[in-house]
This record gives sequence, C-alpha cells and structure tokens, in this order.
Amino acid sequence: MKAFANPAYPYAVTRNAAYAKNGMVATSQPLASQAGMEILKKGGNAIDAAIATAACLTVVEPTSNGIGSDAFALVWTKGKLHGLNGSGRSPKSISIDKVREQGNEEIPTHGWTPVTVPGTPAAWAELSRKFGRLPLTEVLEPAITYASEGFPLTPTLAKFWKKAYANFKENLTDDVFKPWFETFAPNGRAPKIGEIWSSPGHAKTLKEIAETNAESFYRGELAEKIAAFSKENGGFLTAEDLAEHQAEWVEPIKANYRGYDVWEIPPNGQGIVALQALNILKGFDFPEKESVETYHKQIDAIKLAFADAAMHVTEDKHMRYTAEQILSEAYAEQRRSLIGEEALVPEAGEPTSGGTVYLAAADGEGNMVSFIQSNYMGFGSGVVVPGTGIALQNRGHNFSMDPDHVNALAGGKRTYHTIIPGFMTKGETPVGPFGVMGGFMQPQGHVQVVMNTVDFGLNPQAALDAPRWQWMKDKIVEVENRFPHHLAQELADKGHQIKIQLEPNSFGRGQIIWRDPETGVLIGGTESRTDGTVAAW
Repeated sequence: MKAFANPAYPYAVTRNAAYAKNGMVATSQPLASQAGMEILKKGGNAIDAAIATAACLTVVEPTSNGIGSDAFALVWTKGKLHGLNGSGRSPKSISIDKVREQGNEEIPTHGWTPVTVPGTPAAWAELSRKFGRLPLTEVLEPAITYASEGFPLTPTLAKFWKKAYANFKENLTDDVFKPWFETFAPNGRAPKIGEIWSSPGHAKTLKEIAETNAESFYRGELAEKIAAFSKENGGFLTAEDLAEHQAEWVEPIKANYRGYDVWEIPPNGQGIVALQALNILKGFDFPEKESVETYHKQIDAIKLAFADAAMHVTEDKHMRYTAEQILSEAYAEQRRSLIGEEALVPEAGEPTSGGTVYLAAADGEGNMVSFIQSNYMGFGSGVVVPGTGIALQNRGHNFSMDPDHVNALAGGKRTYHTIIPGFMTKGETPVGPFGVMGGFMQPQGHVQVVMNTVDFGLNPQAALDAPRWQWMKDKIVEVENRFPHHLAQELADKGHQIKIQLEPNSFGRGQIIWRDPETGVLIGGTESRTDGTVAAW
C-alpha cells in the first residue's frame, strides 16, 4: 500500500491530503471539526474530541443527525481496538400485528411508529466514561454554545434543509409534526445559506445530558418528556423502554484484505457487507483502477454481499448464520465463483453452519476514533419532542413486516442498521479510521475507499475524491457524472444498467485519517462532495 504517498492523480481535484503531528479531526462540517480540535488543544484526547464533534454535529448538521440518533464507534487506544454499539431497540410493546392494525402494510417512514430508542446520548456518555479525559460538561460546551448563540448555514446544509422542509411541508401535516416546524423552520421556511439558526431547547437538552452523563435522557426529566409526547400521540415508546437502554461494547469483526485487517462493528450493523465483498474481491487481481474488469467485479461482489445481508443480517442473536460463517474463506470462494463476464442479478446464498454524519479523530498519543451517528433519511421521523430540540430517528423503518424474516419487527429488538464506522490495521499497527456515510451506500463506499488505498495507492484525499459508483437493485448501477464515460459504456455492454447521477451527495460523504507507522504523522482526507473540513494541529 502506498497510502502515505501523494501521487499525481486526476481525482485529487479539490485539495491535497492534510498532514499533522499532534491531532486531527475530519468531518462534514467545519465548525464541528474545529470543536473537536478545540477540545484536543484543551488537553482532551481523541475520544473527547470525537464526542465534542459528534455533539456539535447534532447542532450544525441537523439534516443528517440529532440528539435522538443512534451511533456506533471503533476506538483504538493502548494497542487495542474496541467496538461500541450505540443503537437502540424497538419499543417492547410494538409488533407486526399492531402496526397492521394502524392500517400499515409496511413500517411508516415518519411519525412515532418507526422510532426506536435513541442510542446516541448513551454512546457519548459511555465513550467518555471508559476512555475520555475531560468531563462531559466541558466536552459538550462547543455544541451548547452553537445551539444557544447560533451559527450560519453552509451551502450543502442549506440545500438539504430546504429540500427536507419542502417534503415535510407537503407530507407531514399532523399536529405531531408541529414541533419540527417550530424548531427547524421558525420563520415559516428553511433557513438560507449564511443565515443564523439557533435552538435554545437544543442547548438546554445538551447541557442536561452533559450534567447528568446522559442519565436524564433515559431515566430522568428528558426521558419523561419523550415518553409523555409518545403517549400523547399514540407512540409505542415508553419510559420503561428508555430506562432499559445501555450502550454495548462489542468485539469488532474483520476481513484480511491483502495483508491489511479491515474492521467493522458486527451485526446488527451492515459493516459485514463491506467485509464479505472484500473477501470475495481478494481472490481477483486488479492491476489497474480504471478498468472495466475492476468495476465489474467490485459491483457484482457488492451485489452478492447485499443479497446475503438482506436475507441473513439482523441483531446477532436472531441470525441463522454467524458473522464468522458469512465471512468464511469457503463461503467467499463459493460466492466469488458466481462472478462471470456478464452482470448478475444477486440472490442470497446459504453459508455453512451488514441521513448520517461520520467523523474521524486522532491525537498525538496514538488514540484514534471512527464514529458515526444518524437519524436516518435526513431529519429522521419528523418527530421533535417539544421544547427540547430532540429530533428522533426512524430506524424502525428497516424492520421487515414478514414474520418469518430474521429481521422481522418485534418488541425489544435491534434492527438491521445501515450506519457503519470503519478502521484498518496492519498486524498490530493501526492504520486508522475511515468511513463513508449515506444509507446503503456505506459498505459500497468502504469497499471503494479500501481498494483505492490498498490496491491503487491513493492518499486519503485522492481515495475520497475518486468518482464513485453505487449499486441500487437488480442490475441498476448509478455512477457519478465524473465517472469515466467510456467505462460506463463498457459496463453497460456487460449487462449493467448504468444511470448517470448528477447529485454528488447520492454517493456518500467520507473521511479518512491514516497514521504513518514510521513517523506517527497523521494524514487526513475529507469529503469534497460536501462542506467537509480536516482540522489539523
């Protein structure tokens, strides 16, 4: 791998990779990156910086995440990688029959029905408790300040805010959604580029989370407000559901790709999709990046991995096959053999007995964090708890209404989850955190970034800037407008149904921080498709 070189490469069109020695924070919003850097300079470590950045993102990028989000993290510290599952469970009282009694054949996108217990506040508190250096009151201070005093909207943020407002104005007309409009459209419209937006309720909630180490959110005053609003509007979520939530430390899972270990959070996350695709792809040689054979094999490997995930992945205790079985070499060889010269329509195999913000943070002591949190589908459920700024996610939408499916909706269950942080190591040495947010684009982005780095020697910025593709369903593949058109035509000749997508944000938004194993220098890249920034020290 030549990831620490800075090759002359046509896709590094916007900026060069960032280099630093003492610390680095990379995410999609400049103010959030700087908030993390502020905490590093105050004596916090990379974990403190990641929490500060994540909390700040709930304020400065509410189109993608919020206090009512779920979160996952991979933390490298003292020579070991730790995984945190910060996703919440469905309300105990919910069931397929009860959802059908509401007149739904599938789980709604908005309202209280798709709301599961938000896991983000507990994830912040648990990361701080186990690995943080500064008190949560200090770490959340930048976010509290931005929520209280306001901040000016950046261009990409304003674009998606306006789009969400138009959608909600047309479709979310029930009284339950009024607090969303009061919070995020206080002037009867979405705020514009450069306009100052603030949320005093958001600031008060973050302060209470900080002062109680998130206890108030699950077993205190904030929990009472959430549960009361749910009950008032016929929601399934109760105070008992909130009180029973705990963030869970888990053992990360991995695939070895050409001598590098690529790590993900185990199911219920979809990181296993990226690992299975890499397992399939490592059986092929890829002498050049810009080759129809490279793209063809990448796309068909992703198809096969997604087909398996759709059939087999949910909360681990409900899965028929273990992650180890799905990631076995024998099963990878079996799936690899299905990739031929023509585009395939994927079907699940049978192994023998995987709207969001992503951030990466690192400090000069060797700590590194890969962190992701999301409401899902932009603003999530459209439900905001009055006066609190708590915008609730709609992760329950991913449950299946088929009672025989492994991911079938049931009370007290974690659903198949799209958000995934990534991390790479070589032997016992950390290479660093990486991630590409964006629904089902995420494992596809992970595969492309890993291969850009390992197979094709691109530095972090070039690895992110390279044109992306995204498999949608069947043989349909979307490619960016910058994707080489002659290769798009050659893929079409192989049977792929190629569509050129003009919206760059459809292909995810990524961040990377690698650490040079010889010098300890940090090398970072940030997403050129949005307002991203690498804060470096």
